[in-house]
Amino acid sequence: MKPLGLLIDVTPLRRYPAFRRLFGGQCMTLLGSQVTQAAVPWQVYEITHSSVSVGAVGLAALLPMVVFGLYGGAVADAMDRRRLVLLVASGSMLVSVLLVVQALAGWDNLWVLYGCVAVQAGLFAIDLPARRALVPRLVEPDDLPAANSLLFLVFSLGVIGGPLIGSAMVALSGYGAAYLVDILAFVVAISLLRGLPSIPLPDGGRRADLSSVVEGLRFIRKRPVVWMCYGLDLVATVTAMPTALFPALAVERFHGSTETAAYLTAALATGTFLGTVFSGWLGAVRRVGIASMIVVVGWGVALGAFGLAKDLWLALLLLGAAGAADTFSAVLRTSVLQRETPDALRGRTSGVLTIVGAGGPRLGDGRAGFVAGAIGPGAAAVVGGVACVAAVLALAAAVPSFLRYRLTPQQDGEAAPDGKAEQDEREEAAGQDGKPGPVGETGGPEPVRGSEAEAH
Repeated sequence: MKPLGLLIDVTPLRRYPAFRRLFGGQCMTLLGSQVTQAAVPWQVYEITHSSVSVGAVGLAALLPMVVFGLYGGAVADAMDRRRLVLLVASGSMLVSVLLVVQALAGWDNLWVLYGCVAVQAGLFAIDLPARRALVPRLVEPDDLPAANSLLFLVFSLGVIGGPLIGSAMVALSGYGAAYLVDILAFVVAISLLRGLPSIPLPDGGRRADLSSVVEGLRFIRKRPVVWMCYGLDLVATVTAMPTALFPALAVERFHGSTETAAYLTAALATGTFLGTVFSGWLGAVRRVGIASMIVVVGWGVALGAFGLAKDLWLALLLLGAAGAADTFSAVLRTSVLQRETPDALRGRTSGVLTIVGAGGPRLGDGRAGFVAGAIGPGAAAVVGGVACVAAVLALAAAVPSFLRYRLTPQQDGEAAPDGKAEQDEREEAAGQDGKPGPVGETGGPEPVRGSEAEAH
């Protein structure tokens, strides 16, 4: 068993040169993309002075995320994932070049901006499943929770730091300079990702088409451990996502303004960040099924209590706790998906996770707004928290095997005795007998962990 620690475990960065390159590329990609995501809404508002037009930026990104989340996962299972992430990064950089050109030329064309946002969102939806599917090929199975925590840390820092840098660049040097940061970040990311070793897929992969997508969905349906990971994510976000309630609570409960609402948003993000910083103990968790459920219950309890909080400091503390619980849940669930999915299907299961991650919070915001209109924002938060806890308990009763699920340490070339499905179930889900299984399974493709020579 791995030693129990509190701070984030950086073992994957020390042990795996190839993972260091993926991590560095992720840092640069997220930094640049978050700068752009902060600059585009400001430019749209400067052109139109319309909040509706700014809101349309989010809509322009949502549809490509949903459509290409499914298809992008199939593409990630159809070609060398190193080559795919390089192609997507190059395409995203070209979109950023177009953003720089339109800013410097003063086009002030909304449709160009919406089109760039849509294309980059579609490319992101293809890129994310490929990167997630790469991780189990670059690190040992026991290091998956630590590797995922590090990647979540990058995301948290990007979400916090990217908008700050983007806003500062817009204020100091204009939109062209902000978009130029994105281009420079992609240049560095591509140089790092080029050093990844080639990672061939089992049998060369399969064609990315509708039947490939259906195959992935069929695999998820047949594996309760897998679909429970998506179910917990949807339960947490759809029933209890609180962000739509922040403006009303800031004014009605805490007698503040938009600044108070910003504090509430920042508290949730800060909790997410601190959750990744103090995630070292997750690598020692073996009963990840029940642990995943406990932290989702913690998310629901914290948000339900937030709905009752009368003091701002207490509300901020509870939102921070909820953000940390959300991070713990995400790391555990992602690690289960990566361990339980054969390498040939990891892109497609990661693509579904992209859709769940993009759609769940938006459905949750819609639910929260509707309920708040009927019973008030504070009561809506309480109802959401209670509904979240009740839904988790219902899932536990419906799939008791998930409560018993364990991540068991694997020996080289040996399948884990617990927490893994039988080989014939994997072959049936993959659609043919004898198809190689996931990393660490007998007869499956070996991890490409990359010595220094391989990484270069």
